[in-house]
Amino acid sequence: MVSLLGTSSSSILSCPRLSSTPLTSPLCFRPGNTFGGKLYRRIQSETKKSRSRHHVLVTNVATGINSIEQLFWGLLGKKEESARPVYPFAAIVGQDEMKLCLLLNVIDPKIGGVMIMGDRGTGKSTTVRSLVDLLPEITVVAGDPYNSDPKDPEFMGKEVRERVQKGEELDVMETKINMVDLPLGATEDRVCGTIDIEKALTEGVKAFEPGLLAKANRGILYVDEVNLLDDHLVDVLLDSAASGWNTVEREGISISHPARFILIGSGNPEEGELRPQLLDRFGMHAQVSTVRDAELRVKIVEERACFDSNPKEFRESYLEEQMKLQEQITSARSNLSGVEIDQDLKVKISRVCAELDVDGLRGDIVTNRAARALAALKGRDHVTAEDVGIVIPNCLRHRLRKDPLESMDSGIVVTEKFYEVFS
Repeated sequence: MVSLLGTSSSSILSCPRLSSTPLTSPLCFRPGNTFGGKLYRRIQSETKKSRSRHHVLVTNVATGINSIEQLFWGLLGKKEESARPVYPFAAIVGQDEMKLCLLLNVIDPKIGGVMIMGDRGTGKSTTVRSLVDLLPEITVVAGDPYNSDPKDPEFMGKEVRERVQKGEELDVMETKINMVDLPLGATEDRVCGTIDIEKALTEGVKAFEPGLLAKANRGILYVDEVNLLDDHLVDVLLDSAASGWNTVEREGISISHPARFILIGSGNPEEGELRPQLLDRFGMHAQVSTVRDAELRVKIVEERACFDSNPKEFRESYLEEQMKLQEQITSARSNLSGVEIDQDLKVKISRVCAELDVDGLRGDIVTNRAARALAALKGRDHVTAEDVGIVIPNCLRHRLRKDPLESMDSGIVVTEKFYEVFS
């Protein structure tokens, strides 16, 4: 049974390292049997070729290439060697609060993402991108550019939904949750999707080429330096985050597709503030600070030097821990629906939000979801007050009204109010 040490929001799960040299790692793992991005179920049959009955064709060359690449490397088992090496999540030293927020969002994507703010060079981007190895697999409709869920209509594209209504059998495949990077210099057409110029010129048809929002459906959309993002792209993200759908109006094309993703952003508060409308869309907010302990800094430098000199060997040394953590996440996702939270705890959570004068009800909803996800991560089917105390600062910190004369960190304000209400 996994146990939690401490009651602060920066404490997660702890266990000793397997080797003789101790490493500060906040996570305790359970044995697992799977790891990596293998396709463990192949496509049942080839997709039947047929003309679309719609006037607008949907093409996605990138998705087709990715599917073929996944199948190819899955069969050969060499994707690990060919892909650019990623720093292992289990090797990240410290930054417990950030890692906990990321794991909870993977367990329950409906939490709404996480905003990570902190000093430069504190491992924000490294930690987010290291999450790729731990992402579980999901079932998608083969060849669909939107990663449609064959069973959930909310995550289905229009064409897949029509095929289901007709009673057609869908070819499905298993693939890892996708992580899409949104560059600061991306154009609106690349993000939302646009008309396929090549098909328009060569075939004389209006074809829609999906963008990054389509690729991120049912996955993760990561924006580094999100506080520097152009306003027109912020508006696009706000619209998609609010509705879960992306609507494109381009050169006579009108099309909507599902765009439900985990929004992860990172940035340095010294470089600019984030628009309040977008900040409120992030379910959780994690603050990252520079490590001050000299021995811990040396440990981080040595670990990074080992990774840079021999990434393959370094990753293999953490393979067992990565596998155990991935198994823990998969188990938590499957058990999440059975986790319960008492009515008394729900009332106290809402009391904290009300007394802190939090606008809206997103704070209440996210805190309940995050507490249930934490209980599932710890292998329990019941939420405790301790679970709420760990996640509530991250769920409410960014929702408090700004007071220019207030010198106390907003997370501390939330924690003090929690103890006042829950005592």
